[in-house]
Amino acid sequence: MLLNLNIQNFALANDLDIEFENKMSVVTGETGAGKSIMLDALSLSLGNRADTKMITAGADRAEINATFDISSNESVKQWMIEHDLEDNSTCILRRIITIEGRSKGFINGVPSTLSDMSYLGNLLVDLHSQHEHQSLLVRDNQRRLLDEFGGHQSLVKEIGIIYQLCQSQEKKLKNLLSNLGKESSKLQLLEYQLDELQALDLKEDEVALLETEQKRLSSSEDILRNCNDAINLCRSNDTNNIVGMLARVIELLSVIDDPKVRGVAELLNSSQIQVEEASDDLQSMIGNIIVDPERLSMVEKKLSSIYDIARKHHVKANHLLTVTKDIEKEIASLKNIDTEVDMLEAQLSQCRKKYQEVASKLTEKRTRHGLALQSAVTEKLRQLGMTEANFEVSLKTKPADSVYTNGVEDVEFLITTNKKYAARSLNRIASGGELSRISLAIQVVTANTSRIPTLVFDEVDVGIGGATAEVVGALLRDLGTKTQIICVTHLAQVAAKGNQHLRVNKQEDGIQVTPLNRSRRVKELARMLGGIELTEQSIAHAEQILGNAH
Repeated sequence: MLLNLNIQNFALANDLDIEFENKMSVVTGETGAGKSIMLDALSLSLGNRADTKMITAGADRAEINATFDISSNESVKQWMIEHDLEDNSTCILRRIITIEGRSKGFINGVPSTLSDMSYLGNLLVDLHSQHEHQSLLVRDNQRRLLDEFGGHQSLVKEIGIIYQLCQSQEKKLKNLLSNLGKESSKLQLLEYQLDELQALDLKEDEVALLETEQKRLSSSEDILRNCNDAINLCRSNDTNNIVGMLARVIELLSVIDDPKVRGVAELLNSSQIQVEEASDDLQSMIGNIIVDPERLSMVEKKLSSIYDIARKHHVKANHLLTVTKDIEKEIASLKNIDTEVDMLEAQLSQCRKKYQEVASKLTEKRTRHGLALQSAVTEKLRQLGMTEANFEVSLKTKPADSVYTNGVEDVEFLITTNKKYAARSLNRIASGGELSRISLAIQVVTANTSRIPTLVFDEVDVGIGGATAEVVGALLRDLGTKTQIICVTHLAQVAAKGNQHLRVNKQEDGIQVTPLNRSRRVKELARMLGGIELTEQSIAHAEQILGNAH
């Protein structure tokens, strides 16, 4: 509900701070006092377009703050949470317009787009004033009102879930069918690639083993030659070999009788033994070295094929086994596409069948409760003085070749205010007063199921009086027990029904909005009944209607 409306430098409102109560608040004042300024300011806070002409003369900007209690408004709280704007139980819509033409919007102090403010505003307030900000003119809201009135929400939710499932299956099937030709070409390519990979006959870790073998085979001749040369240098029959030269040195030193020389001779003798052992080891190793040019050629050829195919698939050679398995899976999937198409077609057929079953139930309920709603609203319109009015709930069936998120019919509220004319859409009603009364009738009938916590009515009493005014007031007061009502009125019979009475006065320094106590309220009702000059008769009449109202 709306708790407070603060208006700064907007038209004639230099500085207004208005507190609203729950239930029904009425706003009165003389013609031209500025009652509509309150509603215009509220509209701005709800995301309506701004006009710099509305800035108070001499001011450089106008500012409006609307504070709402959202503790019981689950849809608003959920929206605030989703947009990281949660602030306990309060929502503050702030709007600033500058003389330069700039406009800024804030939700709980966070800069916000007018689109977001407008969306949130539609969940907070229904403003019935010359077609401004009125959710009843939106067909989706008309459908929602009918479904809430009839208690169809569970069916609507179910059909929405089935719709999403059908759409998902239809999209998958469409993609499969559109890609059938492409998949055939892709299958041929994959099968060629698989043949190429399988021809390699790769084993686990084979690439690493082949690379090691290739290195060994390619260097075997060099190893053999070097080993033989080393052996020859160590101990061939040639006297220039290492063993022979060490023996000659030892022989030369053996005739010297000197402890130090004997030590050197011993070292040389040890070296001779080690050289001989090393030579024996080399000789033994030579026996194991195999020179196999044919095997080397085979290994290098296979490695070359492996490297070429790895480059084609843009992977390292040791990843080719993984590539082979992936291609095998993809080929199996592509070969199974016909089966998948058949399965999806069967699932989609079953889904559409279920959709039609639920849609038929929803259509039957909408038809039945639509008749009940139009009868109840028409009766209320009669009570509101629109004796020739007829309210209709139109259900227009959509094309049968598709599924829809909210059922198979468009719901639209139609009205005729004169028997000479056919029923028309609500948004084609020319009179703001008529539209307000039609909206009032719909809101009264659907009050127990409506989600919008604050209803604002302007010009609801245009063209009526007497007994009809009493009915309007009684309906608004009754509606105020279920939701917050703010009503701008010119009729004392309506104003007397309010739980809170606000009077708008035009002063030299701008307009003022004053909450009235009982005595001042009686005087205001007397003015509304009898004009500027109060008489004992008008005072007595005001006391009477106020007493009857409460």
